Amino acid sequence: MLSIKLNAVDLAFNNTAVLSALSLDITQQRVALIGRNGAGKSQLVRLIAGLIRPDRGTVRVNGVDVGRDRRAALQTVGILFQNPDHQLIFPTVMEELCFGIQQQGQTRAQAQDMAQAMLQRFACADWGPRVVHGLSQGQRHLVCLMAVLLMRPALILLDEPFAGLDMATTRRLGRYLEGLDQALLHVTHDLAAIAGYERVIWLDRGQVLADGPPDTVLPLFRAHMMALGDGDAVAEL
Repeated sequence: MLSIKLNAVDLAFNNTAVLSALSLDITQQRVALIGRNGAGKSQLVRLIAGLIRPDRGTVRVNGVDVGRDRRAALQTVGILFQNPDHQLIFPTVMEELCFGIQQQGQTRAQAQDMAQAMLQRFACADWGPRVVHGLSQGQRHLVCLMAVLLMRPALILLDEPFAGLDMATTRRLGRYLEGLDQALLHVTHDLAAIAGYERVIWLDRGQVLADGPPDTVLPLFRAHMMALGDGDAVAEL
């Protein structure tokens, strides 16, 4: 069972509030986070991943205080960034896949066996010695996904993972993700990709504007975006 609990969370950068007294209780397996650029979505995801700490309040995933217990956080939450190059640090695919699970205590031989099994699962059995940065962007995204899955987290955070990918690659990665047992919290501007999700949270200026099933929240969001697009106020752009 998934449990993400944010209690009265405040977060600011350079004296500018990003999130204000935000509280959320998430138990669903497929949750989308939507909103305009600058709404605070990516920072919220980083809080849930434990990459940053709130100024006030608490963030817990399955009971783990992710900002304070980094070891437990890494075993509980995985994240896929918009740009895979922000996540990849080793020269070859095998080294990239082995690093995290070796940090969890697996021997080098055990890690290599697990990594090879993961490569075979995704029909990439010959990728081990390949140079990471010689792969296409979609292939690098897949390496990041395999590295996350090897860590066996309960929750995977997706921060615009399909941005810049062609349609075929997006469909393929989307199919991989939807077939996972792990819970997904997905930040996206692609509303069609989340139509089948259980819950959609609309974030705006660090506050929740709407929260509920897609067929309730998405029409409200579309109507609001259309109204903003049809308006003339520069301040709203």
